[in-house]
Amino acid sequence: FWDFFILFFCLPVVIFNEITKKRLLGDVSCRLVPFMEVSSLGVTTFSLCALGIDRFHAATSPQASARPIEQCQSIIAKLAVIWVGSMTLSVPEILLWQLAQDTSPVSGVVTEYCTMKPSSNLPESVYSLVLTYQNARMWWYFGCYFCLPILFTVSCQLVTRRISSTEKKTECRGTKHSQCESHLNCTIIGLTIIYGLCTTPENVCNIVVAYMSPDMSKQTLDLLNLINQFFLFFKCSVTPVLLLCLCRPLGQAFMDCCCCCCEGCSPDTASSEGSSEGKLKTEMSSSIFFDKPQESPPPLLALGTPC
Repeated sequence: FWDFFILFFCLPVVIFNEITKKRLLGDVSCRLVPFMEVSSLGVTTFSLCALGIDRFHAATSPQASARPIEQCQSIIAKLAVIWVGSMTLSVPEILLWQLAQDTSPVSGVVTEYCTMKPSSNLPESVYSLVLTYQNARMWWYFGCYFCLPILFTVSCQLVTRRISSTEKKTECRGTKHSQCESHLNCTIIGLTIIYGLCTTPENVCNIVVAYMSPDMSKQTLDLLNLINQFFLFFKCSVTPVLLLCLCRPLGQAFMDCCCCCCEGCSPDTASSEGSSEGKLKTEMSSSIFFDKPQESPPPLLALGTPC
């Protein structure tokens, strides 16, 4: 949802600015776009950390195949902590950016752009905090939004794989349960790889700009900023598709919803078949997402494809 929010709001603002050299929504977009982009990095970072912890608990649980289904309130609470924490850490971005104007000496055209400069109207204590954040912003980006999720995910995966390999032949971990665990681990690894590849250019550009900005022209700095935003939009576009492709129950449920919306649901012709198929998919989804084993094998049903 947050990736969709980035593409829906930030992408049109950036494209409009590149085409017209005018800032859509003026100073508001100069503050909101960086805030939302940094919040997106925080949401992804802490989500990957939470998924790594969940996989670690699944591997170290003494009865991993009998774990209860997690309540919806617990999941919502975790998401709220991730979102609120990410937005709280991104609040300095609102105070750091502001709208600026520049007049071309050749054509006389006035262009609008966003500059990283705290407003002098801020209180002295807040102004000093924002300046401190600006000076440490590059290393905060690199440490919290790049090193933390990658190192955390890699360490959790290594520990999980070692524990799974030592207990691979125990009775509580059947073949089907191991396949579900493997699918979830592959999903987390794929999301981490996409995130690392898309955030590497931004961190490299931040380090280069921090140490070589006096020797670089404004056009070069704008180009580097545009490249960083392109990779962010690319990550937001690829991550949901990758999640739907790697996580089979989620992808199948998404396709069922699309087919239902396109063709229409006919309850009179497919009520009994749809109910039995829904129960089977619910059991499979619960087994994959919450590590709950099936007490008895599902009956063989003559199921048809919804499409």
